[in-house]
Amino acid sequence: MSTGSERGSGLVEMVWLGLLLLLPLLWVVLSVSEVQRGSFGVSGAARAAARAYALAPDDAAGEQRARAVAQQALADQGLRDVPLEVTVTCSPYPRACHTGTSVITVRVASAVDLPLLPDLFGLGRPRFALDAEETVPIGRYQEVTRP
Repeated sequence: MSTGSERGSGLVEMVWLGLLLLLPLLWVVLSVSEVQRGSFGVSGAARAAARAYALAPDDAAGEQRARAVAQQALADQGLRDVPLEVTVTCSPYPRACHTGTSVITVRVASAVDLPLLPDLFGLGRPRFALDAEETVPIGRYQEVTRP
């Protein structure tokens, strides 16, 4: 038989249990959406950087354009202050990408911070690493100027 002092304690326990289970679930949903946003940004950045590199007049200009376009593609997804690494490789002419039948491969690497997690022990906030790769043959994209 229950006493009057325990009345309503089941409801309080259910509320606390609900909060304890809901908060981790909310964190997982927020983390997955942040990683998905970063994934879209990195894949779009790789595609855009490969196009920009292929359209550049030479390799030096291509490197600059690829990096600038990759930063802009990430910024379009709301990822402004994330690390960014753009790597360009070419085959069969590794030192002259804009020669003959070269195939350009652009790899974009970045990372997104996981939400609601603090800097632990001075190691920085926990991050999820992302990368994407796009391969484009020279001549696939061409600038057309109209008179």
